[in-house]
This record gives sequence, C-alpha cells and structure tokens, in this order.
Amino acid sequence: MTTHAPAPPGAPVPAPDRTHSPVPRPRRTAARAASVFLSTHPRTRLALLLGAPLFWLGVVYIVALVLLLVTAFWTVDSFTGEISQEWTLDNIITVLTGSLYQTVTLRTLGVALLVTLIDVVLALPIAFFMAKVATPRMQRILVIAVLTPLWASYLVKAYAWRSVLSQDGILEWLVAPFGGSTPGYGLPATIITLSYLWLPYVILPIYAGLERVPDSLLEASADLGGRTWPTIRLVVFPLVLPAIIAGTIFSFSLSLGDYITVNIVGGANQMLGNLVYTNVGAANNLPLASAIALIPIVIIFGYLFLVRRTGALDNL
Repeated sequence: MTTHAPAPPGAPVPAPDRTHSPVPRPRRTAARAASVFLSTHPRTRLALLLGAPLFWLGVVYIVALVLLLVTAFWTVDSFTGEISQEWTLDNIITVLTGSLYQTVTLRTLGVALLVTLIDVVLALPIAFFMAKVATPRMQRILVIAVLTPLWASYLVKAYAWRSVLSQDGILEWLVAPFGGSTPGYGLPATIITLSYLWLPYVILPIYAGLERVPDSLLEASADLGGRTWPTIRLVVFPLVLPAIIAGTIFSFSLSLGDYITVNIVGGANQMLGNLVYTNVGAANNLPLASAIALIPIVIIFGYLFLVRRTGALDNL
C-alpha cells in the first residue's frame, strides 16, 4: 500500500481534477412544470382532485332532484298518456289534500320512526360492548360480524325474512309449542325486516362515537362513586348523542324511501315508495310520482335541518 507524504508548508495546492463533466440539470418538461405549479398551489390541487367527484355528485343528485321538482309541476295528457309541460299545481294539491296520500304518509313516517327507535335500542348495547368492553381481538371479530350482513344481497335478506315470518316458517316452528304465532305478512313484518336491514348502519356510527369517548372519564366517574346507569346517562350519553343521531339519519331515511321490503313482506300495506313505483310503472304518471317523491325529500331535509346543530353530520 503506497502512502503519500504530506505536502510541506507553503507548497501550492494542486488544482482539482476537472476531467469529469458536471452533472446535467434535468430538463424542464411539461409534467415537471405542472408538478411544480401544483406543489405551490394547494387550492388548485384540491380543486382538480375533487372536481370529477363533485361534478358527478352535482349531475346525478342535484340535477336529478331539480328535474324531479320540475316534473312535479307538469301533467299527463289523459288521452295520449304523454307528459304535458304545462305548469300547474294540480299534482301538489292532490298529494297534499288526498286522503290516500295523507294516510300513506303517516304510515310511512310511523314505520320509519319505529324502525329507527328499534335500531337505536339494539345498537347501543352492542356498540358499547364493542367499544368499551371487548378485547381488541374480539372488537375485530364483532366488527366483521356487523359488516357481514352487508355483503349479502338486499333481496336475499328480505326473502329470507319472508320465509322466516311465514305461517310455515322457522319462527312458527319455534313458537308454536308455546302457543305463539308469527306476525305473517304486514306492517309488523315490514318493521322487523327493515330493522334488521338497517341495524349495521346504526351500530357503526355509534361504535365510532363511543370509541372517541376517553376511558379516563369512565374511570373518573367510578372513582367519584358514579354507578353504571348514572355514568352512562350523565357522562357517556351526552358525548355519544351526535353519533346516535348520525345513525338515526341512516335508518330513518332508508326506511322512509324503501318500497321493495314492503312488496315482499308487507302484504297489501303501502308506503310512499310503493306509490311512487306504482305511478311510474303501472299508471305511467311521472308528474304525480314526482310530487309524491317530494314528501320524503321534504321530511328528510327537515330532519337534517333539525339535527344540524347537534354535530351529527360530522359523524357521518
């Protein structure tokens, strides 16, 4: 191994080796220029990212609702069956004053409220056990168990409940020895089926809300002598109330607009969705169907207006 002696003091420093060419600078391509521009303009980057989804949302939902509102003010020619684009309030007046529509609206509203109440009562203990009692491994298992029904077809679940609630179904076989009977087809079967269908949509928001409640609050309440129910009522419930309301938005709105379950297990009982479907299909009266469809839309917007200050919309 060859070693070089250090240069004596005052000796000239040798010039650096310049035999190698300098590293070339990257060319400023259009893609690089766009990348630099987007990195320095976050608002433009956000607008490009959300532009396509917002456009799709606007076209599919907003424009569709506007067209639905406009169609409600048209009429159908009784001779030709074609839609006449003459502005009139006849459909709105018919829906607001007709006894059939008032009865069906009250029935639909009652079913939606009852389904929502049942789902909240069932979801609260399940979500509380998942969030505050179960081990992490058990939490994962329970979350999968809650999500599993969502993977099955809507029609399969509805027809399964039709089979269970029928006169010769499994429920009849279980309760017959005790002198019981099944509800059969009708509003009770509709409420049971809808409660089952929308229960996961209520459990998950409440579970997420309970997970955000610090365990230290429960421990502090226990240290101060608070028992189980006072702790739940005074400590847990106020904090999780927005999550509960968020869950009710799902069950209430989905029940309000459902019509397939009513056709499968509801018998002759009609809801607003059935009237809309009948006027679109059999009666071929799209303007009247649009006027009927405005009822659940107005109810939903009214409900959202009432709960907007509770923070429920932040939990969706």
